[in-house]
Amino acid sequence: MRSIADILREDVRHLSNILAFDLTTSRIEIQCLLQHVLGVQRAHLLAHPEQMLSEAQQGAFDALLQRRLRGEPIAHLLGEREFFGLNLKVTPATLIPRPDTELIVELALNRISQAQPCCVLDMGTGSGAIALAIAKNRLNAEVVAVDASQEALAVAIENARRLGIHSVSFLQSDWFAALSGRRFELIVSNPPYIASDDIHLTQGDLRFEPLSALASGADGLDGIRRIISAAPQYLTSNGSLLMEHGYDQAGSVRDLLIQRGFVEVFSEKDIAGIERVTGGIFNDSK
Repeated sequence: MRSIADILREDVRHLSNILAFDLTTSRIEIQCLLQHVLGVQRAHLLAHPEQMLSEAQQGAFDALLQRRLRGEPIAHLLGEREFFGLNLKVTPATLIPRPDTELIVELALNRISQAQPCCVLDMGTGSGAIALAIAKNRLNAEVVAVDASQEALAVAIENARRLGIHSVSFLQSDWFAALSGRRFELIVSNPPYIASDDIHLTQGDLRFEPLSALASGADGLDGIRRIISAAPQYLTSNGSLLMEHGYDQAGSVRDLLIQRGFVEVFSEKDIAGIERVTGGIFNDSK
């Protein structure tokens, strides 16, 4: 058996070499696996480097490490991912929530009053990350979260239950198909936006995530086009649409919004300085 210190010394470098990670990222991931297996916080690892793993613990850790070395996402190994302060269950049925997507939550919260009711639609909710983060931080918001995948909705519903968030309703729908007659002050979406032949779909974590939530036609914009085209029918007057997109798609998305009649069109940069979210307002009286 090995100690916590042994594992951190040996396996951090091994993970870094196999997956071409920097040592800091590898150390964080090994610590996460140890915390999961031992049922402890990171502080415990730092305070007790001499602790020896039991045979069962060592076996469990080794099994998880081998899966990670084969490229399986750390979020799938742990079964959870933190997003906007929420601990979310994740499975291969949903996208793994990523820090970049927190930007769309921040922009949405800036558009929702703390005092007035607001109807919000989250399209392609996946794990429920965006919808639940909005609902958690705006108690007056009535949030509808839709997804075409029943498996993804099951994960989102479980996350809402675990977090005790009751102001989100979940609906299976192919984009707007099941929303006839509904109107929303705000529509948000992190839709599929990767080109179907993009090499990245065969690399890294993306290999283990649902293709339907990633790829969207030859240029990656098919889903975004559908949302922009139909959104005005589901927005209240002066309602807003916010969409996450790829690193090089902001200009195209702005053009699509302007062509559809949206005004005050803008793009916002993520934590890496990349234009990641684009949106606008639709005024049906203009």
